[in-house]
Amino acid sequence: MNHARHFLVLTVAGWLQRRLEAQIEYLIAENALYRQRLGRARLRLTDAQRGRLAIKAKAVGRKELMRIATIATPDTILRWYRRLVDQKYDGSHKREPGRPRVRRDIVELIVRLATENPRWGYTRIRGTLQQLGLSVGRSTIARVLVEHGLTPAPERGRRMPCRTFLRAHWGAIAAMDFFAVEVLTRVGLVRYFVLFVIDLKSRRVEVAGIVQQPHEAWMKQVARNLTDATDGFLRGRRWLIHDRDPLFSAGFRTTLGTQVTTIRLPARSPNLNAHAERFVLSIKSECLNHVVPLGERHLRLLVSEYVAHYHFERPHQALDNAPVVEKTHRTASTGAVRRHRRLGGLLNHYERAAA
Repeated sequence: MNHARHFLVLTVAGWLQRRLEAQIEYLIAENALYRQRLGRARLRLTDAQRGRLAIKAKAVGRKELMRIATIATPDTILRWYRRLVDQKYDGSHKREPGRPRVRRDIVELIVRLATENPRWGYTRIRGTLQQLGLSVGRSTIARVLVEHGLTPAPERGRRMPCRTFLRAHWGAIAAMDFFAVEVLTRVGLVRYFVLFVIDLKSRRVEVAGIVQQPHEAWMKQVARNLTDATDGFLRGRRWLIHDRDPLFSAGFRTTLGTQVTTIRLPARSPNLNAHAERFVLSIKSECLNHVVPLGERHLRLLVSEYVAHYHFERPHQALDNAPVVEKTHRTASTGAVRRHRRLGGLLNHYERAAA
């Protein structure tokens, strides 16, 4: 009796298995027809649909999926399942905010302190910040300096910026340079050279000479004029910056004497003599490029008029828009505005008329 019951159960189970396999084969064939009708069009599923399909696929197993899956590959379906598991245990939305970032104004202050004081280390910068009411750790200061490309104090202190050096010696440095001007003469265009000296602190300019063919004897005389004990422009100056023009010869440097030390700039580095280059740009763009110099006498007039305008009338941004030479009288704040002309109105200056 028991054997007959077992046989009946096995028979029914086998019949059910065959029916399920037939149903699966039919569904596979039907899905294949749907895929053929869709062609290469991609079937787009929502996240919820992918989730339901992934859960069902996990119960079937990879081996069986290889046989029956048609919408996506088994690897894709199982990847959907793993994503569902990851989302279940994802706690990132429950995390609290980490360490707050350093405020921008504090970062800018750290960079400023390190730049303006190249020999200061992390501890010195931290102490200064504490005096200013800011509490910042040494590691934070180190990280900020690294992010802004600033090296630690020992190495940073060995590299003094050119601007810092100039400001430390402000008032003792002058710069010298030539610029050329084409002058229209009776014999045609003739090139003249203008030699000038500029004081870096006050921006005062001295035209040392205008000549057609500069030579060493002329340069020595210029050196004697500039170092004259009574009214020499280089009195009180310690260093003179110039380029590597052969006219700045050993004889010229010897004539300057021991009180003025010359500094020869590297080749092709006009940016190291920026103040002199800026004066050349100013006199050419504001005056000489708009006039045809008719002979040497006319050139001298143009240069002298511009230098007077440069010293007494022209506002300088580096001097807070004040002229190089301050006025002895106070400018009126009311009254009619009057125009003062130089070179026929090429150079203009405006002042209020005294009441």
